[in-house]
Amino acid sequence: MSSPLVLASGIGGKIRKEQVKSAVDQYEKYHDIYGGEVESRTSNYADLVNKYYDLATSFYEYVWGESLHFGTRWHGETLRESLKRREHFLALQLGLKKGMKVLDVGCGIGGPLREIARFSSASVTGLNNNDYQISRGQELNFSVGLSETCNYVKGDFMNMPIPDCTFDAAYALDATCHAPDAVGVYSEIFRVLKPGKLFAMDEWCLTDKYDPDNARHLSIKGELELGNGLPDIRTTRQCIQALKDAGFEVILAKDMAEESPLPWYQPLDPSQLSLTHFQFTRIGRFLGQTLLKSLEFLHLAPEGSLRICRFLATSVDSLVKGGKEGIFTPLFFVLARKPLQKQEEQI
Repeated sequence: MSSPLVLASGIGGKIRKEQVKSAVDQYEKYHDIYGGEVESRTSNYADLVNKYYDLATSFYEYVWGESLHFGTRWHGETLRESLKRREHFLALQLGLKKGMKVLDVGCGIGGPLREIARFSSASVTGLNNNDYQISRGQELNFSVGLSETCNYVKGDFMNMPIPDCTFDAAYALDATCHAPDAVGVYSEIFRVLKPGKLFAMDEWCLTDKYDPDNARHLSIKGELELGNGLPDIRTTRQCIQALKDAGFEVILAKDMAEESPLPWYQPLDPSQLSLTHFQFTRIGRFLGQTLLKSLEFLHLAPEGSLRICRFLATSVDSLVKGGKEGIFTPLFFVLARKPLQKQEEQI
């Protein structure tokens, strides 16, 4: 998306424009800040996440691009270059090559899916439960001639409509954090992988520095959940244990944010004056919200658009605060293997 008017036309996704404000009301009420509870978010996770991505996807694509995830940052590279490097890293860790069937779990609008397919020549299937993101992803696949090597399956990653032992590899980029139960989603990934094959992911996690008795930490966690459509946020230790409980052998588990020469959250930091990331600076955010307010007033954007922009601003602020305090990472990388099936003992 390249213009504010195109952004405005996409706000709400598959939600009817006159119902956007009501959807914002319902979404906000799921969260602690508005009196919601974890139990409500986990039991209604599909509605929570679908509403979030219907409301937020066009904003994400407008300000961030097609790859809706983070990456480690190097000096002298653009944001897009860092995201592509992250996608290539996953492809290399999984050993992807032509002829392999790969699953992208929670694929968004397919930015990583397309880049990984081009880089590795593998065939990649994106699993997504959001109709708007799938339709947008199909448009983008067609526009770059990847409709044959990249495809989508609509389904819940807690109950995938996919046969056992289908894929040669699987990955998830900033996606399984939306699951209400980590063991449940990892078990489904385990089920659809062939024996001996690999799963790689970047997971959103609380680090060992997070203190549940610290009021500031709790506030940041609540803002992260509100701004990013999360039922709850797991710790790195819980993530590793959940993978093991699902049956995986954990080969490598590491917070890649610790090795990033530049902070992963740097593009989001409003204190950084940058023309490249002007939309995230204080001036850029003010101008963006002023423009959106005008578009909403003129009925070129649906009522509720400014409120979406504001809870996404909460997301940006909480990500920066969580990153600066070291209590949160979106780059907890795990490489795991589904064990080979044990041969039956001969009697």
